Amino acid sequence: MSDAVSPLATPFPDLPAIAGVTPRVARAGYKNWGRCDLTYVELVEGTAVAGVFTRNVCCSSEVELGRANIARGQARALVVNAGNSNAFTGYRGREAVEQIMGQVAQHLDCPAEQVFVSSTGVIGVPLPKDKARDGVTAALTASACSWEEVARTISTTDTFPKGATATAMIGGTKVTIAAVIKGSGMIAPDMATMLGYLFTDAAVAPAFLQECLSAANTRTFSCMTVDSDTSTSDTVLAFATGKAGNAALTSFDDSGADAFAAAIHDVCRQLAHAVVRDGEGASKFIAVTVTGAVSDESAHRVGLAIANSPLVKTAIAGEDANWGRVVMAVGKAGEPADRDKLSIGFGGTWAARDGLPLADYDEAPVAAHLKGQDVTIEVDLGLGEGRAQVWTCDLTHGYISINADYRS
Repeated sequence: MSDAVSPLATPFPDLPAIAGVTPRVARAGYKNWGRCDLTYVELVEGTAVAGVFTRNVCCSSEVELGRANIARGQARALVVNAGNSNAFTGYRGREAVEQIMGQVAQHLDCPAEQVFVSSTGVIGVPLPKDKARDGVTAALTASACSWEEVARTISTTDTFPKGATATAMIGGTKVTIAAVIKGSGMIAPDMATMLGYLFTDAAVAPAFLQECLSAANTRTFSCMTVDSDTSTSDTVLAFATGKAGNAALTSFDDSGADAFAAAIHDVCRQLAHAVVRDGEGASKFIAVTVTGAVSDESAHRVGLAIANSPLVKTAIAGEDANWGRVVMAVGKAGEPADRDKLSIGFGGTWAARDGLPLADYDEAPVAAHLKGQDVTIEVDLGLGEGRAQVWTCDLTHGYISINADYRS
């Protein structure tokens, strides 16, 4: 974790313990740093699991194995390695993951397929098997730790630990969700971004848990971008222990299902915002709202074109109300747009309407808005009812400094 904290950092929330979940951390020494870098979370027998994974075709063995095992719907443990992504490492990388799965499975007397592994860090270096073995051994007997320790341990270039929590009522039973996430760079929406883990004491059938997580992912994690780069290791997993004692949720027809799905969405939204606020070198959080598109999907793609534009992001970094760059980004998106119907604004002040700059446009309130840490860009295409919101951050010299010497 970086020593310099993002100016957009938010305090780590008070996350509750989740019945049936025991987190522990240890030091494997994947990098030359004086901190823990291996996380082990033990899950009670019968825990349901769901997940979404990167669609990057150069993904890690952790992703490949996780994607295959998620179909079984059951989990007993999670292991997260920080400092080495173990991606693009061939059979040696896969052997390291299988070694970790086997070691934990033997300890828990469970199938290896119920042990989920994630790794994050440098690409192209096989995960050292000896360090992995010793790290897991230490973690298996370590004392239980806090969620903040977990959040710090799974981090790489993050500048602050990230977590979220929410509750829901299922019938007369209160269920709780606690979640942690890591992510700062190599963040772009494509099924999932970064490494995120949700834990709940709710009783939920694996298929319905998957339905809730996938829906939340579409409207949260897949609406964020820092630098348009989709990681080889991106994973979001949700675990449900069933220890709350509620009647198990199997579909939206069940009482409390809507409330549970809303809580999952709320947690994912909190986590997504935290990642964008920790975008490498970021000084401003940017929400891009697109309305008047031919469809929600089209609005989403237009929003991403704006959010991923280096010219838009650097203009915001410089607090320059250069709305012409937004026009450019809309035009390059490849989506239906009409120059003469396009309207653009910042912070609720319209700079251009129906394809023309406003005659009485006053840039003063816009300039004041851009000096703040939270910036909004509004675009109305004037074509239909489609709408979407995308979250990003500005692009500063700090991003270059972080990534120019990442391996060292």
